[in-house]
Amino acid sequence: MSAAAGKPSRSASAIIASTTSGCHLLKIDGYSRTKGVPTGERIKSRSFTLGGHRWYIAYHPNGSGQQYADCISLFLVLDENVTTAMKAQHKFSVADELTDQAPSLASQAVHNHNSQQRWGNAMFMKRADLEKSAHLKDDSFTIRCDILVIMDYRAEDLPKDTPPTFVSVAPSDLHQHLGDLLKTEKGADVVFQVGGHTFAAHRCVLAARSPVFSAELFGGMKEGDTAGVVRIDERRQRCLRHCSVLRIPTPYR
Repeated sequence: MSAAAGKPSRSASAIIASTTSGCHLLKIDGYSRTKGVPTGERIKSRSFTLGGHRWYIAYHPNGSGQQYADCISLFLVLDENVTTAMKAQHKFSVADELTDQAPSLASQAVHNHNSQQRWGNAMFMKRADLEKSAHLKDDSFTIRCDILVIMDYRAEDLPKDTPPTFVSVAPSDLHQHLGDLLKTEKGADVVFQVGGHTFAAHRCVLAARSPVFSAELFGGMKEGDTAGVVRIDERRQRCLRHCSVLRIPTPYR
């Protein structure tokens, strides 16, 4: 058999970002005293190394500008000279306790960091929110900065038997299953009497399909004799007709 007549061939490849990551904890000890720093001015953290690069955090206790004067502003700054912009993601959060579990950075933007360039959040947190929160203890709180540095991108071939990343979903056959329940009367827990005919049904399905039946079968309007038979008058016959999971005998449609 020729290749053209056989199973179509398939190949797969991937583009992979090589990364390195870590986190830095910055404790603000004596928070109330840092509020004396004027709006727009910063306090620098000590430099630290993560992902093979040196950084510092710029802490603005009264915001980085007048429009942010009621906020704490935080920025991550690349504290070294580079000839090519370095790509990285970062996220600031308030750390209540030490943890080795890093938050996901998947939703964070990838920024190009040049020498002494800053990226961050001018509205990290309103001071009023911090001061009434449990984060502030003994006039101190701790900021966590998670950083992921993208080292390079590379393309690789994937094994030929790599399964596709999509999943085929068959059309819903829920209506068929509900129809089978009605035909077999399996699990039926209520009987309706329409004229001289009776037929079985399922309370939960009826309640889900109709607020009228929900009230009558489970609520304060609950009806039915000791045998669980519900007698249907002309008004409720119309309601049954609109509940497609029931098949009312032909003379009563």
